[in-house]
Amino acid sequence: MSDPALLHERVRTALDAAGITYEVLACEPELADTAEFCRHYGIAAEEACNAILVALKTNPRGYVACLVRADTKLDVNRKLVAITGTKKMSFASADETAELTGMLIGGVTLPGLPAEVPIYIDERVLEAPRVIIGGGNRSSKVRLAPSELLKLPNTSAADIAVPR
Repeated sequence: MSDPALLHERVRTALDAAGITYEVLACEPELADTAEFCRHYGIAAEEACNAILVALKTNPRGYVACLVRADTKLDVNRKLVAITGTKKMSFASADETAELTGMLIGGVTLPGLPAEVPIYIDERVLEAPRVIIGGGNRSSKVRLAPSELLKLPNTSAADIAVPR
């Protein structure tokens, strides 16, 4: 079932504006967290992705968004520091994330982020034929070819993750 109405409105608008081809997957809200989603729906960790908002402790405060596969973890202290040139950073809090994105934890995703937020997609994500990302809420996911995500503004591929 591919019902775009299930997506957060910002996400649907961003996907369509970028001309991205995608499929919408319904998700039970209590199963939105990646590990539970994969386990319940039989999705491989290599296909599921996590979007992570990182707060740069600069003045003014800045943010970057990262996408990594569920079988990897974001390397904040080495790889992301090297890319951003900022040594002081932390994962954005749930409140910061919700305020900046308008999305709920468990559904945060790249499409629909503010245009000024740089987006880094780990190179491993781009190796998969299809990936699943959040739908901007806890009741939907998006399946697409990962190369489609490069159509989003301010997005680039980077080596930002390490195996779990």
